[in-house]
Amino acid sequence: MFSLFGKKDKAERAEPSLLERLKASVTKTKAALAETVDTIFLGERKIDPSVLKDLETALISADIGVKTTREVLDSVKEKMDRNALSNTMQLKQEIKSHIARILQPTTELQLTGAANNGTGPRVVFIVGVNGVGKTTSIGKLANRLRQQGLNVVLCAADTFRAAAIEQLEIWAKRNGVEVVKQKSGADPAAVVFDAMGAAKSRNADAVIVDTAGRLHTKSNLMAELDKMKRTAAKVIPGAPHDVLLVMDATTGQNGLSQAREFTSAVGVTGIILTKLDGTAKGGIVVAISRELGLPIRFVGTGEQIDDLVPFDAETYVNSLFD
Repeated sequence: MFSLFGKKDKAERAEPSLLERLKASVTKTKAALAETVDTIFLGERKIDPSVLKDLETALISADIGVKTTREVLDSVKEKMDRNALSNTMQLKQEIKSHIARILQPTTELQLTGAANNGTGPRVVFIVGVNGVGKTTSIGKLANRLRQQGLNVVLCAADTFRAAAIEQLEIWAKRNGVEVVKQKSGADPAAVVFDAMGAAKSRNADAVIVDTAGRLHTKSNLMAELDKMKRTAAKVIPGAPHDVLLVMDATTGQNGLSQAREFTSAVGVTGIILTKLDGTAKGGIVVAISRELGLPIRFVGTGEQIDDLVPFDAETYVNSLFD
């Protein structure tokens, strides 16, 4: 195999592709499903109520959710009644197709050329509860955008958590991007105002706003977040253009109630799902899309700066069942 620099050493391992990393992130979930699902799909069992019961158990154990599991099985039963499913391979394909439909659309953020189309920078707010990996996800997202040749500004609007500003500065330095900040304890809306102005003056393509972790039950903190959004809109009309909710995949169904409140309170437009590689409950991806009606934008696949990949529904489904 050849590269721009001559013949490639056979011992040199190629970097895994984005899709390969997404596949690897659901390995634990696939393993959890395998024992039951393989028994169904690889065996010669007739499709009958006992098969569907086993399948129901397998899907719920992967955290796909009761509502979504019932929806999938209802579709299967309807086709069985019409004799449209005659073997387990057809059953498997029907399940895959149904889950893939639930997960569409899942398009990546479109930021290319934002600064040059007359509308100014595209503003992305990153929100979520404490400890889900918001600041780390911002660093990884900034890296992706920089690799696309975009000019990115970070906004350190988490003025509450100790060392949050310093942590964001570390990510900014690693990515070679500017971070707009004030001292710890400052008004987050004031930091947002400064960042919007700085991004416009520097002809930036994107501004990524780091916000403090907050529980959906704290009305004062949710009101503060709304104030930050209004401030951004005063400087850049239409901002924020995206509000991405960071969710920890290991929390499973417990994270859905928080996500619902964030969605209703601050207009979430998409999900960044972290730690998918660390859980056997990766079916939460399906539950999020079905319950919240939101696309999964990105998935965290590890600890490194490039371990944030665009979510791809077909790859995800095939990785679970093939």
